[in-house]
Amino acid sequence: MAGERKGVCARGGRHQMKFLANMCISTKTVQWLRQQGYDATHLREEGLHKLPDEQVLAKAVAEQRIVLTMDLDFGYLLAISKASLPSVILFRLEDKRSERVNERLSEVLRLCLNDLSAGAILVVTETTIRVRRLPI
Repeated sequence: MAGERKGVCARGGRHQMKFLANMCISTKTVQWLRQQGYDATHLREEGLHKLPDEQVLAKAVAEQRIVLTMDLDFGYLLAISKASLPSVILFRLEDKRSERVNERLSEVLRLCLNDLSAGAILVVTETTIRVRRLPI
């Protein structure tokens, strides 16, 4: 497919990324991001745990945040909207513990900063990172 790469991300310098975690991401991952120096928030912290996915995306765009999720609906919503932002990191892991999510997220942040800045959906599995630049 055009615009899609497997396993290799566009590297770049460290940008000041901001993250928004939805309900399927542990608050421990948000804490880990903060320890790494990133601006990160969780929907639960803001009392927005019932916010519909469309509004989560709108909030991410308004606040210039990258969405962290395990919910496939975000990819679908971005595809039908033809939007170029926000970037979404979609974890498709068998091991969903925060420690494993943090390990994989660390690799994404090491390899894929340019993709995240430009607008992309990153699908992260146990062994691969698939990048799809937006809009789809």
